[in-house]
Amino acid sequence: MSEMQSTRRGRPGYDQQGILAVAVAAFNEHGYDATSIGMLAERLGLSKSAIYHHFGSKDQILDLALDAALSGLEAVVDDPLPASAVEASAVARLEHVLRGAVHVLIAQLPAVTLLLRVRGNTEVERRALTRRRAFDRRITALVSEAQAEGALRADMDASVVARLTFGMINSIVEWYRPGGREGADRLADDVVAIALDGLRRR
Repeated sequence: MSEMQSTRRGRPGYDQQGILAVAVAAFNEHGYDATSIGMLAERLGLSKSAIYHHFGSKDQILDLALDAALSGLEAVVDDPLPASAVEASAVARLEHVLRGAVHVLIAQLPAVTLLLRVRGNTEVERRALTRRRAFDRRITALVSEAQAEGALRADMDASVVARLTFGMINSIVEWYRPGGREGADRLADDVVAIALDGLRRR
């Protein structure tokens, strides 16, 4: 997506990102399959052609939304710690990834919510699920590395630990409301305390 595409404006009041935000909210509310371009046009107060000025299809809207969520999560694993901490232990990197994932989830709450609801019904969804499985494997490998270092208890399967931990993080989308009592930093502290304190070797 070029900068020109992302900032170009169509009818008054909505650029590409504005339309995307409204579309994601509609997908989460009604389901992707049940949300038509006509429904989006009505909600936005635009014509269908104004939407197609920014997006080639409804699938492209979905693709951009899912990419925003996945790219944020992948970036956390790709660059989990600053360069000064290259020699950090696996458990330190895992903690950093868990904290980063919480921040991505809150910053991209609608898009992550949408990601967690896709079932592979379209090619766009299948590509997103493939990326999500690759992300899960990287988390499992990080857990396994921390176990091998002796930092985490080794009597639990690494893939189970990864699934349970991210199951807890992913559940945040069901109840978290921006502006509540806990911000991203405090929520990340809570997740790390629950997830890692019970896994650390005593």
